[in-house]
Amino acid sequence: MTVDRGRFADAVTPWEDEDWRAAAFAWAGRELDRHGLRETGTREVRVRPWSILVRFRTGPGERDAVWFKAGAPDNAFEAPLGDALARWVPDHVVTPLAVDADRAWSLLPDGGPLFRHVLDAGDAGPDSWERAVAQYARMQRALVPYADRMTALGVPDARTARLPGLFDALVAGNAALGPAARRGLVAGRPRLLDWCAELDAHGVPDSLDHCDLHDGQVLAPAPGRFTFFDWGDAAVGHPFGSLLVPAGAVLERYGPERAGRLRDAYLEPWTDLGPSLPELRRAAALATRLAALGRAASWFRLFPGTPATDCAEASAHWLGELFAPTAPFEDPAV
Repeated sequence: MTVDRGRFADAVTPWEDEDWRAAAFAWAGRELDRHGLRETGTREVRVRPWSILVRFRTGPGERDAVWFKAGAPDNAFEAPLGDALARWVPDHVVTPLAVDADRAWSLLPDGGPLFRHVLDAGDAGPDSWERAVAQYARMQRALVPYADRMTALGVPDARTARLPGLFDALVAGNAALGPAARRGLVAGRPRLLDWCAELDAHGVPDSLDHCDLHDGQVLAPAPGRFTFFDWGDAAVGHPFGSLLVPAGAVLERYGPERAGRLRDAYLEPWTDLGPSLPELRRAAALATRLAALGRAASWFRLFPGTPATDCAEASAHWLGELFAPTAPFEDPAV
């Protein structure tokens, strides 16, 4: 067994508890047996302040593997959410082999190569990103009727009307913010209220926002087909906020023209709602700016007792991004 703690050697997690490890491995072993799988090779463990991930090898091939995941209490919703998504939108997500919702445990099959690896190998490019976000948008459309059921599972409620309260809590509670930074954020609150009111007026229905949709959270099991996973940062809110992370990635890698094409590919499945394309583009600009709050909030979903200095600094960074001079889709070139 190998254990990777990354830069979080001081994280306080259940992994240090021998009884917890024994129970987790026993549960995973029973579920492997139930699916006719046999563990082979070295267990690979990744311990982070927000989750514990174990890769069980089940054969000689690179894809012969099963993943155990345990979430922190504040993202414990990920296990039941993953189970529900597999029923609601099975063509778009990884279907768990088993879920223990009470203990926030999931056992997941290998879902194919990461989109990141396909991009890095030169086998995909900006066109593939556009197809991925268009598929993701269609999934969000399908999930609109389930918004209340998702919050009932514990998924954080970050609907637009709640964002000012979330902002207040994040500003007041982040010890990494100095007095000047805190005053600057408070001074910007009236603009936040205006953005929220304008975004709500566009009338786009709430859905699931992944909140961290980068190329390492997307699988590419076949050409032109994508699978979305890792919902520990997710929230129910304005769906267009999901564009923040992929827009930044495409802007950095391919430039503003391709970022604009990415946005429009994402918006196409929403064009039957009534707002014009320019209105949808404006909603995307507002939602991606406000999505910084979701990123700021997710950094505090940690196992209790874990030192939070690094995470507080990351959260403070995203709070600062809320009032950056321009957001990705407010740049005239995008």
